[in-house]
Amino acid sequence: MLTGKHILVGITGGIAAYKAATLVRLLVKKNAEVKVIMTEMAKRFITPLTMATLSKNPVLADFFNPENGEWNSHVDLGLWADAYIIAPATANSVGKMAAGIADNLLLTAYLSAKCPVFVAPAMDLDMYRHPATLGNIETLQSHGDIIIEAESGELASGLEGKGRMAEPETIVACIGSYFEAPFSGLRALVTAGPTYEKIDPVRFISNYSSGKMGYAIAETLAQQGADVILVSGPTHLSPLHPNIRRVNVISASEMYEECMHLFPSCNIAVMCAAVADFTPEKQEENKIKQKTDLTLSLAKTKDIAAELGKIKRDGQILAGFALETDNELNNAREKLQSKNLDFIVLNSLNDTDSGFGIDTNKITIIDSSGEETWFETKPKKDVARDIASHIRQKYGQITDFEL
Repeated sequence: MLTGKHILVGITGGIAAYKAATLVRLLVKKNAEVKVIMTEMAKRFITPLTMATLSKNPVLADFFNPENGEWNSHVDLGLWADAYIIAPATANSVGKMAAGIADNLLLTAYLSAKCPVFVAPAMDLDMYRHPATLGNIETLQSHGDIIIEAESGELASGLEGKGRMAEPETIVACIGSYFEAPFSGLRALVTAGPTYEKIDPVRFISNYSSGKMGYAIAETLAQQGADVILVSGPTHLSPLHPNIRRVNVISASEMYEECMHLFPSCNIAVMCAAVADFTPEKQEENKIKQKTDLTLSLAKTKDIAAELGKIKRDGQILAGFALETDNELNNAREKLQSKNLDFIVLNSLNDTDSGFGIDTNKITIIDSSGEETWFETKPKKDVARDIASHIRQKYGQITDFEL
């Protein structure tokens, strides 16, 4: 995947700079050609000699060589690179990148880069979750940069929490997945978030879904080359990859209509949304006034995954989700069969780090063949990569069809 690729590695001044040595070594082992840019502060954490030895190229730090005046052109670097990975990316550098400040070679190369840019933030817990930092990261994502999310664990300050730079193996896998583009030329439908079932103008029935899992799947499939249509219920999230087109819906019936319309032209569909199972039989036009007793009559909503299963053709992959609280495996297997799914992703609310509103998930993938694959608790972005990997394996077993 990385053989012959030109990878530019930018190292900023954080304690995680020591991990850049392993990162560069892994990239070189993948037969990539690597050049390293370091900030002045980065050189206090790891030496240019180390990075030059591992990368097999001189390290760049200044705009020119003070001994002979040779110019280090940030423009040429931006044109040379097939990918630019900034790891670690400190809060200071992330802020400058978001604001377009270019006061060192690493940042001017960033602004000149014509290639995909991967950013691996690393900083202390409070800095990472500060609204200014979160806003800067969102800005970078809106520019099309690929954020390799920080991990949780023990930090240099001694605190426990989110802020550790992703491990070099994770970063290399992310870059490799981008170039692999296994879904290039394919169209994927992903549903995400909750639905709102209107009772009256101010009240509705819904659930606790944040949409994070579905959005992570959409981002991963897009990063791996798919053209993604994301049918999303109400969330506070925004898809960030340019290959994602979002279709906003509110109710289960609206999501059903969109999915039935879109699915015939898609190669892959992942039904991740937490669609309401019931909707009020009657929606009041005016706000219901407080009463001693109120009976709310509910009707079943249409089972979107099951309806898509009825029209699924050879060459299409249809995956569903099962969030269970009891009898998990049997319930998931029943859904897998009754909805004509190719595989189902099971997660349980009995797992403390799995389910609605959080950044981690613990899943089991049950294939139509009956095979079960169990995974440990992971960040939802990593879970999305596991699901994409299963789709790749599954899609390789079927015959393509003409859209």
